[in-house]
Amino acid sequence: MKVDKDDQRIFFDRPIVAWSITLLIIYSVICFSIDTLPNLDKSTTIFLHYSEIIIVSIFTVEYLYRLYLAENKTKFIFSFYGLIDLLAILPFYVATAIDLRTLRLMRLLRLARLLKLARYNQALLRFSKALFSVKEELIIFSIASLVLLYLSAVGIYHFENSAQPEVFRSIFDCLWWAVATLTTVGYGDIYPITIGGRIFTFVILMIGLGLIAVPTGIVASALSDVRKQPEN
Repeated sequence: MKVDKDDQRIFFDRPIVAWSITLLIIYSVICFSIDTLPNLDKSTTIFLHYSEIIIVSIFTVEYLYRLYLAENKTKFIFSFYGLIDLLAILPFYVATAIDLRTLRLMRLLRLARLLKLARYNQALLRFSKALFSVKEELIIFSIASLVLLYLSAVGIYHFENSAQPEVFRSIFDCLWWAVATLTTVGYGDIYPITIGGRIFTFVILMIGLGLIAVPTGIVASALSDVRKQPEN
């Protein structure tokens, strides 16, 4: 009995398969994190090594099977998900044939497996669609934020340069203060001491609180619209 490739593709969309792959990705990331701990005993190292072999084997089978099911194999290989699936397994095979000095970099590429979660998580897919639908608004907001960041640096420079010339030496030094203040982080390493500077800082802090709310509202509204759309 011949099995239709369309039916085989549906296999990857089944919840149990999606959740299994998701848990496997999380497990691989946990193993990667444990592997960075110093002074691991030999049994743990061996366990992590064989865990990596099993994980890569499963991901390799998945990648080759998806490649087999793809109607346009070249398009699949160079697609976003195709490249992510390849990056999830490639470091393991390449690391066995390269100089040990570059081994650490190749191990870091194993974190690309986290991006595979996007394939199996409908929430992440909706989030990416929402971001794409409001990309123009976010670009405009980002440009406005950069302009405001610069104007904030200029303002605090005029208030504090004469009082703290060693701290607020230039606009470039003031940009760090502007970043910490507009993002409401407030590290406290650079702060105003003049009355005008403090009042100006209060105003910038209030604007910073509003800046956080604007992109949140834009993305939340877009997510709401995406959820109302029928699933393809």
